[in-house]
Amino acid sequence: MQECEREMAKKVRLEDILKILERYDVLELDGVEIRGDFDIELTRRSAIPILLNALQQALKEQVAAQGVRVMQGVVQGGAGVPVVAQPQTTAMEATTEVEAVLPAEEEKLVPVEFSAKREEWFGEIEEVTLGATRSEGGTRAKTVTIGGERALPFYNFDAPMEHPPVIAVDCFDMPIPLAKAVRVMYEDVMEDAGEWAKKNVEVFKADLVTIHLISTDPLIKDTSPREAAKTVEEVLQAVKVPIIIGGSGNPEKDPAVLEAAAEVASGERCLIASANLNMDYERIAKAAISHGHAVLSWTQLDINQQKTLNRYLLKMGVPRKSIVIDPTTAALGYGLDYAFTNIERIRISALKGDSDLAFPISCGVTNAWGAREAWMKASPIAEDSDWGPASLRGPLYEIITGLTLALAGGDLFMMMHPKAAMTVREVTRMLASADAEEGSGKGERECESGRLDFLDRRRSMRMRCQENESEESDGYLPTVATHKLRRMR
Repeated sequence: MQECEREMAKKVRLEDILKILERYDVLELDGVEIRGDFDIELTRRSAIPILLNALQQALKEQVAAQGVRVMQGVVQGGAGVPVVAQPQTTAMEATTEVEAVLPAEEEKLVPVEFSAKREEWFGEIEEVTLGATRSEGGTRAKTVTIGGERALPFYNFDAPMEHPPVIAVDCFDMPIPLAKAVRVMYEDVMEDAGEWAKKNVEVFKADLVTIHLISTDPLIKDTSPREAAKTVEEVLQAVKVPIIIGGSGNPEKDPAVLEAAAEVASGERCLIASANLNMDYERIAKAAISHGHAVLSWTQLDINQQKTLNRYLLKMGVPRKSIVIDPTTAALGYGLDYAFTNIERIRISALKGDSDLAFPISCGVTNAWGAREAWMKASPIAEDSDWGPASLRGPLYEIITGLTLALAGGDLFMMMHPKAAMTVREVTRMLASADAEEGSGKGERECESGRLDFLDRRRSMRMRCQENESEESDGYLPTVATHKLRRMR
């Protein structure tokens, strides 16, 4: 201990004392006091408030202890023994002295002005207008324009998004097996394609309607092109918004069907869906040119095929303002990342100046219902976790698929569930800084304003889910686009 005392006679650091104790294998000290003057260095301002609080508490305890000792001296000394009490420093005075030595400075955030770095792009996406009013030779009450971007999606600080994404809601020319979450919305109109389309527009506020002529498939009903054309005519009379005309996905039958449909809709500037390298795209393109329609150029997740088909269509004389491309939508959990990457590459290449890809992009978001998790009641694996109610799960799959591809560059979304469609429409219009149109009271009552606001409506929706899922999920026919993909494989 003599060596320790000699060491303490000079200025040492606390770590030096610890080294001395470690040298002699001292594990703990009992009844030992270390006295001396301590110099405390504060390297961080954040430690000052902590130190002040500790010192204040220690001073309070010291003052209280000294007061007790003075009172004990008075009692023990009695009247004949004078006891002189030394002046004591109060805790408040001690705190004031500490604050005088270490003034506490108020911390303030340094104001920083943010300015987004603008990106200059050389390319511009073509504007494509669908639908034709009476003054333009058609009968539509309004037209819809997509494309025209001069920057990445929703990068309004680079260039304003003149035309926010639009939604086309599906209808079919025959009743088909649908997921229960979708079927309950359309049970009253599935027998009539015109009424089905009208409900999409009047109740669910669709920007466009897609009529799928699925009954023309030779493996289903093998409806003739003439009968299919009558269905298109019924839809045109039922609604006054632009329409998209789709076939069944049969590469042998579709050219004739779409040709007949294009003729009966002449002058209405519909979107003919679709031209593909695996079918007679020339016949479809010629029909579109002859009757004033736009063409959907559809490929399967291949940017080079997309460029090739676009060049072929342009070479045939299809105007640039009449081409919309569909690079294929893969569902959430079933390749959505591939679809996102493909669409994003196409959009960036177009903005960099690749004119072969500078066209509006259509996304078949309905493909989300091809994922079994979107429509099955529960997992077929007994050990699997609870999937949650399918009445919420399915629309969520469609919403996430749509919003993801909107961020990649989608301009037109073909969707199935009306609530999912309205949710995607509302969010994308908000991101594009566009004002959403007011919905009708009837539409709001039937579709709960079209939004999946789970914070406000979760309880009522769960009650309906329990009612809707009291039965087993029926067999679900995947979407038309998924049906097409299966044929291509």
